[in-house]
Amino acid sequence: MNLREKKMLENLKILKSDFSVVAVKAEFEAEGTRTEELLRLLEIVHKSGLNFALKIGGCEAIRDLIESKLYGCNHVIAPMIESVYGLTKYINAIDQIYGKEKILCKFLFNLETASCFDNKNEIFNKAHGKLSGVVFGRVDYCGSKNKNRDFINGDSITEDIITIAKMAKSRNLELVVGGGVSLNAIPALKRIKQTYLTRFETRKIIFSSKALTKKNLDIGLLRAVEFELDWLKNKQEFYYHIYKEDNIRIKMLEKRWKNLIDLKKIR
Repeated sequence: MNLREKKMLENLKILKSDFSVVAVKAEFEAEGTRTEELLRLLEIVHKSGLNFALKIGGCEAIRDLIESKLYGCNHVIAPMIESVYGLTKYINAIDQIYGKEKILCKFLFNLETASCFDNKNEIFNKAHGKLSGVVFGRVDYCGSKNKNRDFINGDSITEDIITIAKMAKSRNLELVVGGGVSLNAIPALKRIKQTYLTRFETRKIIFSSKALTKKNLDIGLLRAVEFELDWLKNKQEFYYHIYKEDNIRIKMLEKRWKNLIDLKKIR
């Protein structure tokens, strides 16, 4: 663990103790997290005592599910579920890879399109008793309705989430809200919580809904941004060192190659 990773670890400990943070998230989907990155992040998360959530690449991403089991993920999220057929594929894939051990992990699906919202009744009926919960992805949901991010905290989107909150609560499914979560999202999240809310998340940090009772939640959200920024810098530094580690040998071989070419020209 390097110095930046130690700083990230201390940040996570504070987020856990003071701001009701419960997990850290990585994505094989939009983030394209590589295995070596995942392992470095897992070390930090495990030492912090937090849970680890992984967003896989699709409803039937078998390889991703195998890795989620191998690395001991606590939460697994499948993106872009738009039909009961897609959800069925996800459930079958979980059964195939986890079998009886699926009780050791929570499996959720992403509701992030208007199509999924339109098919919500049959999707939620199928999820009941089979999955742990639903993640409402606000950014993609707005995009699917041809709206930009300015609408994320508006009444229309919040009302749709409240509709989903009622459905999730009645079916004993957890509800997580993500997408554009920042200081401006707090009023909308508090309004959703009045109906039902389990957790909310930034790109990397997952808060319990209890965090909404914290008077200094703004500091917690700033710390979440700091963690993500440190993570990106750490990743950049990691690959930069790999990029430059062979520079000396490359220059030596280029010089040798040039000398051999010149020698051949003389002869």
